[in-house]
Amino acid sequence: MNHTMKNPAVYLMFIVPSIALYFLFFIYPMLTSVYYGFTDWNGLEEPRYIGFDNFMKAFEDLDFWNAVKNNVYFILFSVFIQVPLIIFFAILISGVKRLQGLYKTTVFMPSILSTAVIGILWGFIFEPEIGALNKFLGMFGIEPIYWLADEKWAMLSVLVTNAWQWMGFYIVLVLAAILAIPKELGEAAEIDGANYYQRATSITIPLIKPIISVVVMLSIAGAMRVIEIVLVMTNGGPVGATEVMASYMVTRAIKYGEYGFGTALSILIFVIALLLTALFQLTVGRNQERIEY
Repeated sequence: MNHTMKNPAVYLMFIVPSIALYFLFFIYPMLTSVYYGFTDWNGLEEPRYIGFDNFMKAFEDLDFWNAVKNNVYFILFSVFIQVPLIIFFAILISGVKRLQGLYKTTVFMPSILSTAVIGILWGFIFEPEIGALNKFLGMFGIEPIYWLADEKWAMLSVLVTNAWQWMGFYIVLVLAAILAIPKELGEAAEIDGANYYQRATSITIPLIKPIISVVVMLSIAGAMRVIEIVLVMTNGGPVGATEVMASYMVTRAIKYGEYGFGTALSILIFVIALLLTALFQLTVGRNQERIEY
């Protein structure tokens, strides 16, 4: 047995198939995508190399910059509204003595549902005539609002739906970090006269800063790759009000058959997401020290 494990061929027998599959389904498609990004290709005919024309076309495309702006909305909403709410609800649930498991399961449930299901569900809620939201607002004399058909409200509606789906996943992450804090710290602060708010702001939040940093980074990455909820709820409308980079990429590649241009857009999305996460890590993430309790 020991002689067998010392044989390099044994290790190769296990490693090579995995590496081959990784190359076949990840590395090779990624390299071919990079190549097609520099071509004029409609998916049927032979691709024609055109250099950086696709990227120059993207930079001159106002619709692309509109999609970039909408992705920025997703990032800002995620970081400045969604993350504070995640921390608030995680701290709130951590203080519950009874049925804490039920609350954790309840908030986590939306994140395991299909995005298509959630989009359709919230589509009914936002329905202008029979939707629950307009019915509720109608009790106060407010006229029906076309949440998904009005440029003023469409983006906010999609942002709220997307946040509702993913907040539970991040709440569980933050909650796990909170529950890992030794109870003695909170008890000592309580004996010293600190109230619940003071314990949360002076003890809990500072001790979970590393996991908050991870949640922010994941939120930024998630905001860059959002697409399903947009396609299900609005398909980028009305008039591009909810179009994001990924949905715009799909539209140009699938609807208009511009596969070369669509692939170039996918490369730009990858590069922008990489730069944003790297920038966050260099400016904020690297300053987060490991905390020992």
